[in-house]
Amino acid sequence: MAGGIRHNASDDDLQENHEINVTPFIDVMLVLLIIFMVAAPLATVDINVDLPASTAPPATRPETPLFLTLKENHTIAIVNDTVTKETIGAFLDQKTQGDKETRVFLRADRAVDYGALMDLMNTLRDNGYLKIALVGLESAPAAPRAAPAAQPVGSAQ
Repeated sequence: MAGGIRHNASDDDLQENHEINVTPFIDVMLVLLIIFMVAAPLATVDINVDLPASTAPPATRPETPLFLTLKENHTIAIVNDTVTKETIGAFLDQKTQGDKETRVFLRADRAVDYGALMDLMNTLRDNGYLKIALVGLESAPAAPRAAPAAQPVGSAQ
């Protein structure tokens, strides 16, 4: 018996048991495991909500948008002029007449890594241009593909 008292025939004194009884510990751990396995799926939120539509008009596009392009080879172009990272602030100030509230439309090639894009956005922020719009292509949602027609087993074509 793991938790029993040892009795030595030659000694009438009771001896202490120095072994740890792990059976209650294992029982508690198994009960906690079952509780967490049952409670974990209940903790996720799965509420269906019918959100209202927005009545705000779409944002108007400026007459002359300021496009900043990051090409695949990491060269930077503002409108049609190539600039360096060091001269981007002065060139933007010239194009916007110093208006830091001008929205900059940022385009990047698909092959550009995320770090280079973030670096360019940090450069814009350091120069005071905080209104940055990311430009992407608009695409229609992909139509679901029809499953191929099933062929009966053993049919010859």
